Amino acid sequence: MDGGPAHGVHAFEARTLAGAPLHLADFAGKVLLIVNTASHCGFTPQYAGLQRLHETYGPRGLVVIGFPCNQFGAQEPGSAAEIAGFCQRNYGVDFVLAEKVDVNGSGAHPLFHHLTAALPGVLGSEAIKWNFTKFLVDRNGRPVSRHAPTTSPAALVRDIEALL
Repeated sequence: MDGGPAHGVHAFEARTLAGAPLHLADFAGKVLLIVNTASHCGFTPQYAGLQRLHETYGPRGLVVIGFPCNQFGAQEPGSAAEIAGFCQRNYGVDFVLAEKVDVNGSGAHPLFHHLTAALPGVLGSEAIKWNFTKFLVDRNGRPVSRHAPTTSPAALVRDIEALL
């Protein structure tokens, strides 16, 4: 799908880590936190904070979606089953995990082309610099803020609450 601004992120599709279709249109009316993740990164413990956000704000309309990515230091080399097992075993993750994708370059998932064009990073750069870059999306599918890997999930609480 084209994912133009008229439909925001709701125009995009992917697959879950388990291989099922993942239609972002199914989350219309929800606030989304979209994060590129990795299992072997210094920021990997953020999975725990993302899970807390999911548990705390999910009932109020927050959907956390992790997109594993192996583009940064080859820190997500595992298969879908290995990634799922790692996240469940170490962090109790039960929020949505999408298929492993690229987030930069010509092979990047179209959702990430859309997010980075809508919310450029430092000095206007669209490229994602590292794992655990976070994008908050409002209930209408509009990207509203981009947060660096160093920003903890807990630091997003005020922004999440404002969108809920």
